[in-house]
Amino acid sequence: MAMKRWIAIIVATVLIFISIGINSLSYIFTRDFNLIFEEMTASGVGYNEVVVEPGTGMDRIAVLSLDGVIQDVQASPFLGTVGYNHQAFMSQLQDVLDDPTVKGVVLAVNTPGGGVLESADIYDAIRAIQLEKEIPIYVSMGGMAASGGYYIAAPAEKIFVHPETITGSIGVIMESVNFSKLAEEIGIDFNTIKSGPYKDMMSGSREMTKEERAMLQEMIDDSYNRFVDIVAEGRQMSVEEVKKVADGRIMNGRQAIEAGLADEFGKTGDVIDALKADYELENATVFEYASLDNFSSLFSMKVQSLFGRNVEAELIGKILTDYQAPRMMYLYGER
Repeated sequence: MAMKRWIAIIVATVLIFISIGINSLSYIFTRDFNLIFEEMTASGVGYNEVVVEPGTGMDRIAVLSLDGVIQDVQASPFLGTVGYNHQAFMSQLQDVLDDPTVKGVVLAVNTPGGGVLESADIYDAIRAIQLEKEIPIYVSMGGMAASGGYYIAAPAEKIFVHPETITGSIGVIMESVNFSKLAEEIGIDFNTIKSGPYKDMMSGSREMTKEERAMLQEMIDDSYNRFVDIVAEGRQMSVEEVKKVADGRIMNGRQAIEAGLADEFGKTGDVIDALKADYELENATVFEYASLDNFSSLFSMKVQSLFGRNVEAELIGKILTDYQAPRMMYLYGER
């Protein structure tokens, strides 16, 4: 009888230690690694340099890739980031500005555009590189470089496209959903208390007034005129020439070249070769930035499978609960 009791005590003790160990590992994986990756991203080391083409000497060419909707979305590194990472990309541009060995930049763009503010952030950083370092920036457009994607490409010394590239869409959009009639049909009333007549402007619970539409249109026009001026300056065109194609239309690579919005056909490899030839950088080392997000995403998937987290449910819940206010966008396609 005593032996059975001792065996039971030992088994219980082992189970307790196993439970403690699993809980501790779960805590570490779901908290500490998340904090580590957050600190890495915040400190600008969420990526590293990878040599694409080795060269001789000190000169280097940086290849920066912008892929996805241009928006500043704070995603948990433990859950993995989705698409474009604005803070990481801005950090890469700053690294280029601070690195005296970088003598040229190839910007590979594949985006439908995005936020007005984020696009302006990138444009300002690109102009700082051009003005302070006096080095060339060539753009390689991928499948899409529309709206905000063209906004950030406009100041480049040369823009290369593929015949099937979708670009253009020069303009600004701001939209919201009005569900007031649907709400009325199903018997939903809205009780709104506001400090001024325009506080709920673009609310989905009521129709927009003419005065409100005029206010918003003035804002849109200001952003649109800045967009047109940036294209005119970057492409050395007149404002009138730009406005002929700056009506929101999209175009393919051939049409963009004919309209003066692009220079030549070529893929990223061709763009690198052209930059080398144009600026006597044949011996330069070509490198790109590799994101550590891939590792964190893969690691998080493994950990989530071990501890049974329902990531899909978490993400759906976040989408349903996050509030998205109407905002001005340099964006082609649906929000």
